[in-house]
Amino acid sequence: MIPAQVYRIRDMKIRHFAILGLLAGTLGLRAQDKMVQRYGELITQDDLKENLSILASDALEGRETGTRGQKMAASFIRYHFQALGLKGPVNESFYQPLNLYKNIPGESYLTAGNARFQNFEQIVYLGKDNSGGEVRVSVVFAGKGRPEDFQQLDVEGRGVLLMTGPEDDYRSAVSIARVKKAKMIFILNTQNSAEFKGYARQFESYLSDERPALKKEELSTKSTGMFFIATEVAEKIFSTSLDKLSVAAGSKSALKKFKPGSVTYKTSVETKIIETENVLGFLEGSDKKDEVIVITAHYDHIGKKTQGQGDLINNGADDDGSGTVAVMQLAKVFAIAKKEGKGPRRSILFMTVTGEESGLLGSEYYTDHPVFPLAKTVVNLNMDMIGRRDEQHQDSDPYVYVIGADKLSTTLNQVSESMNKKYTNLLFDYTYNDKDHPAMLYYRSDHWNFAQKNIPIIFYFDGIHEDYHLPSDEVEKIEFDLLAKRAQCVFYTAWEIANREERLMPDAK
Repeated sequence: MIPAQVYRIRDMKIRHFAILGLLAGTLGLRAQDKMVQRYGELITQDDLKENLSILASDALEGRETGTRGQKMAASFIRYHFQALGLKGPVNESFYQPLNLYKNIPGESYLTAGNARFQNFEQIVYLGKDNSGGEVRVSVVFAGKGRPEDFQQLDVEGRGVLLMTGPEDDYRSAVSIARVKKAKMIFILNTQNSAEFKGYARQFESYLSDERPALKKEELSTKSTGMFFIATEVAEKIFSTSLDKLSVAAGSKSALKKFKPGSVTYKTSVETKIIETENVLGFLEGSDKKDEVIVITAHYDHIGKKTQGQGDLINNGADDDGSGTVAVMQLAKVFAIAKKEGKGPRRSILFMTVTGEESGLLGSEYYTDHPVFPLAKTVVNLNMDMIGRRDEQHQDSDPYVYVIGADKLSTTLNQVSESMNKKYTNLLFDYTYNDKDHPAMLYYRSDHWNFAQKNIPIIFYFDGIHEDYHLPSDEVEKIEFDLLAKRAQCVFYTAWEIANREERLMPDAK
């Protein structure tokens, strides 16, 4: 039999080595944490400000999709990725080109009697049809376009003139005219020429700002178009005065006795092709390189105001210059870590997308034409406006709105919370995380196109502030200390996802 003291000595040695092992493991974890924190702290206010001062400068003219300013921004970002040693993943290019399609007004006019009226002067054509030449049509007067007014008239294959006031909803009358197969609709809803000119200018601006589409066929419509017309046009069509038209419009029986007029018109809508590009920088991982993390922000904005005085350039410093320069800085830090032999294990695609302001079109194009398989895409971390405070947080601790982290992956939400608690301790505000929140922010930035493909996402956001989509969204109003801390928060989450043993997966449905 072995003496009891031998067992006691053996147990003491075992406990001693176990304690040493735990201490070594703890020290190793602390060293790892310090290393990660050291990389995160390489995201500096100075670097962010230097890049944003270029990206959101007047020289880039608001970075509207397809414009010179957007192209300059793309070139600036591409050069940054290239200088870091990232790879261009699109046939060795940093650009993923795409075309957008947009309807713009062509030549449209209307002739009544012996007078020709031009678009945006005495008429406004609102529609997407090309007449293919001049069209002659008789025009019946349908008064205010009430159901009882249409009961008196046969409008099929003819033009219909509706006389509506500010209190009238002309859309109901237009719907009736279309159901009754009117060929063209004419709307008189102003009282004089001066009022119509102001109306026409608003329409011209509205039509020039119409959102483009990814597919040309999305622009077409089979709906009957319409002309808004000035008072002098209506008078020419029916060879009568505005007063007599007004009297007839108020009568229950005068419309069918009103003699039809006639017009000749031409409508033309042209399709403009907008050439643009996403900018992609790829950092290949090590042992798990086939799995890809996508970090995004949109680098386009809304360009210049077409009317007004003073500062007309919408610089978009916060929207989304702030997110764009954060992506650029994350790329820099991960590239430094790789050069120092510190990962990442998974690959990372740094992508600044175009066409967000036109309807999330750049990210939609990428998820429809992915450079890397979506089945291998682990997560999308998207930053859109992360450099300011909103009214609700003027006096709060450093914060960020976190949207969508728990919608597709419970694990992602846990990683997000734990990394923030360990490194940045930002106040996470989940106000907009509700899919049914009236602001609908879960659906309003580029992460949404990834979420629709069942790829876990987080959207980082600072809130709607008073300078949203205005020329006053300037670099001088960015809080660079807060921007840096938010970018660091995204970095730590990305680092953990890129280097953890198990791939982050969406929850089972």
